[in-house]
Amino acid sequence: MRPGWQGVAPYQGYPAMPGPQRVRNREPRTPWWQREGVISRVLAVAGVGVTLIGVMMLLVLAAQAGFFGPVPRVVAGAVFSGALVAAAVRVHGRAGGYVGAVALAATGIAGGYLDVVAVTSVYDWLHPVVGYLAAFGIAAGGVALAVQWRSQALAVLVVAGAAVLSPFITTEIALLVFLIVLQIAAVPVQLVRDWPYLHIVRTLPAAFATLIAVTLQGIDAADGHRGQLLVAAVAVATTGLIGAVLVVRRRAGDVTASMTFAVAAITLLVAPAMFSRPLSTMVAVGFAVVLYAVAVTPWLPKLAARVPVPGHLAAVSAVAGACALFVAAFSATTVKTLPVVLFMMALGFLAVGGQQRSKFAAWIGAVFAGLGAAVFIDIAAPRMLSSQRSAELHLGISTALAAVVALGVVAMALWCARRVGLLGSENTTSTAAVLAGLLGLYAVTVLTVSLGVATGNPDGFLAGHGIATIVWMVTATAALLFGLRRLAHTPQQAKVALAGGLLVTAAALAKLFLFDLATLDGLVRAAAFLAVGVLLLLVGTRYARTFAEAADRGAPSH
Repeated sequence: MRPGWQGVAPYQGYPAMPGPQRVRNREPRTPWWQREGVISRVLAVAGVGVTLIGVMMLLVLAAQAGFFGPVPRVVAGAVFSGALVAAAVRVHGRAGGYVGAVALAATGIAGGYLDVVAVTSVYDWLHPVVGYLAAFGIAAGGVALAVQWRSQALAVLVVAGAAVLSPFITTEIALLVFLIVLQIAAVPVQLVRDWPYLHIVRTLPAAFATLIAVTLQGIDAADGHRGQLLVAAVAVATTGLIGAVLVVRRRAGDVTASMTFAVAAITLLVAPAMFSRPLSTMVAVGFAVVLYAVAVTPWLPKLAARVPVPGHLAAVSAVAGACALFVAAFSATTVKTLPVVLFMMALGFLAVGGQQRSKFAAWIGAVFAGLGAAVFIDIAAPRMLSSQRSAELHLGISTALAAVVALGVVAMALWCARRVGLLGSENTTSTAAVLAGLLGLYAVTVLTVSLGVATGNPDGFLAGHGIATIVWMVTATAALLFGLRRLAHTPQQAKVALAGGLLVTAAALAKLFLFDLATLDGLVRAAAFLAVGVLLLLVGTRYARTFAEAADRGAPSH
């Protein structure tokens, strides 16, 4: 370095020369078919399936073809299954023998289960109760062995193999019992092992088979096996509920248990369709009571301490219970009374949602309110309100009662929305108020016109519309006066009330001139115009005085 240049920083204008870069050595990914254990597992599962199909053919197809006698076929199946289980026990524990042991044991145990199904339902050698108990013993032994070996794969293969191939042996009502036996036998395993796939395979076969049988029975007009299918549906749903409650007591985060219970509950939600109205209503209401006993447990501290129910299971129970209530309402009512029941359910859920500050309960109430509104608008459509002949044919006490309950739902929905925090912003509050006002005005119109028609007086329709117009204007006046009174203290509430009042005033005037003037006649029309005119004068005077006083307060003093 030249003298005098010590300590001088090098010129930064030139880019530095790139240094050596390290190249990361990426290990090549091993193809899936070369990974350890993959091929052996695939071959083992394929072997289980093929062997069980062979056992099924031995028990059924050979009988249809006349090969061998019944005794040799059954004995051969039992001996073959027992030999497979014995070989599995011998292989287990040896080096590399785990996969083979699981496959052999699953095949042997599922084959023994199929053998019992055939002996019970095809050859009728065993009394059904004895056959079900024997099947339960085999299934319980299989899942117990899976617990001992800590193998979810063994439990899944045993249950899935027996469940999938049982319908090829019998399709009678006994099939549902054998599938339910599998569902019950696997419940204790879930208490000691977190095996989500076992949840699925123990529930889906029994639930789907029962659902298909119930649906087919509902389509068929014959009595058939309705009682037995109802018992099967109750068994599937009860097993699913008990299993879910027991499992979540040990593992609160086991969402799979709740989801499989939801699938099991579908069977009992569809089962009432097989019966007449009284019985179907009783079944649906009874199921709803049980479901809501589970759903409200988290809100009862003493009960929740004994039977802890996590939020996901409570939510599933609440939704299933709502569906059961809808089934009960649909079964117990006619089209004209259905909206009343739906609105009453909406009131209940909205009240609970507001009291407990539960958005979930509030949304269920909103769904029932929406369903009730849809049916209500169908039975009291605008075309029925605009035509006297149509109104006299379709409106009456039932629509009047529905309108009254609808007004209660609107008020309860606003209260609940405020309690659960859904009306936080000014825009949201204004939108909710406007929507509630429109729904309320429609319900008021249906109420007055329905009551007018229900009197039987030829002028009842006209009187109802005249009263509706006056009620509209009274509501607008009340909203405007409330807003003017709150203008200095709570401007946000005042703005909402004033906006709603002016909107309703415009609607009342539009109805007065566009409909009432052309439809009403005589004293009714005069009364409507006089009432609306007086209220307009009152509001206008109050409106002007309020803003004049505000201007005087804001003017500078001399």
